[in-house]
Amino acid sequence: MSQPLKGKLAIVSGSSRGIGAAIAENLASKGCNLILNYTTPSSASLASELSDRLNKTYSVSSVPVQADIGTPEGPQAIIAAAKSAFSKADGSLQIDIIINNAGIARNDLIPNVKVDDFTETYRVNVLGPLLLVQAAQPYLPKDRSGRIVNISSVSSSTGFIGQSVYGGSKAAIEAMTRTWSRELAENCTVNAVNPGPVEGPMYASNSEEFLEGIEGWIKHTPLMKAREDLHGKEAVEEAKQWHGRLAKTGEIAGVVGMLCGEEAGWCTGQVVCANGGMLMLH
Repeated sequence: MSQPLKGKLAIVSGSSRGIGAAIAENLASKGCNLILNYTTPSSASLASELSDRLNKTYSVSSVPVQADIGTPEGPQAIIAAAKSAFSKADGSLQIDIIINNAGIARNDLIPNVKVDDFTETYRVNVLGPLLLVQAAQPYLPKDRSGRIVNISSVSSSTGFIGQSVYGGSKAAIEAMTRTWSRELAENCTVNAVNPGPVEGPMYASNSEEFLEGIEGWIKHTPLMKAREDLHGKEAVEEAKQWHGRLAKTGEIAGVVGMLCGEEAGWCTGQVVCANGGMLMLH
């Protein structure tokens, strides 16, 4: 099996489950070593099991690290773990890839939004990626071969009802993507991907009112019509519940993995579609 990222090191935040775990597997399958970041003790066993499986399946080295990236201490702990596990004989460390995936969503209508909803969402979704990139910047490649991919959302552009806070936080990460692509141009490319509805507990927690509100978007998304010959009978039935086919986590990971390859070196400062065509703004 070709491993185009063999020997490289990636940090994936929020990687114990869902999209983050799928991204970790995609990178591992390409030979990439990994720091698997997770936040809470409840995710420790998932991160450990994922690490063991990736190491055995792909012959890579992955290390689970518990750290809250939205605090000054969290990213420093991640870098310390990377130094301990992946420093070269001369003590140097190179971090080739950063995937800012960790995020939370607190949806509510304007009158019900609480200050804590705002501060906690922006702490995790916006401050966290900034602090992680700050901590990692001294260890980025000097030859433009590095890759940063920020996980955004279609919510940054669609104005879905109830997403004043979450949508705003994702718009912020897209703005930072463009700034970082200039500031870090000699180190790495910096891009974002913007998933739409994706399988998993985060999307399953949405209210029926929210699902009805985005039904029109889904009906006009080219790849969201479920087909039994392509996706199976179960997927067709499931699509009735969600008003359309949800993306598989591996489909998001595939777009992220594409941006991490050498061939993507001429793409930077972009928000790249990972939503089946839900957004066609330009």
